[in-house]
Amino acid sequence: MHYVYIIRSIKDSTRRYIGVTQDVEQRLQKHNAGGSPHTSMHKPWTLETIIGFADKTKAHAFERYLKTGSGFAFAKKHF
Repeated sequence: MHYVYIIRSIKDSTRRYIGVTQDVEQRLQKHNAGGSPHTSMHKPWTLETIIGFADKTKAHAFERYLKTGSGFAFAKKHF
């Protein structure tokens, strides 16, 4: 399975990050350990949403969509 996940900064609740992975718990630990330059300044993070996909291509496509303007609005309304 491939998972699209949304995490929210505990330090600054206006900060969210969207990513894709096969192991959500391991990826969250990496974000909280400062292992990603995009999220290290706003750690610690908490898991907000996980969406599973059997197809890797569809997971990456959905992640890209959520990072667009309309996808951001969709996520804000539904998650």
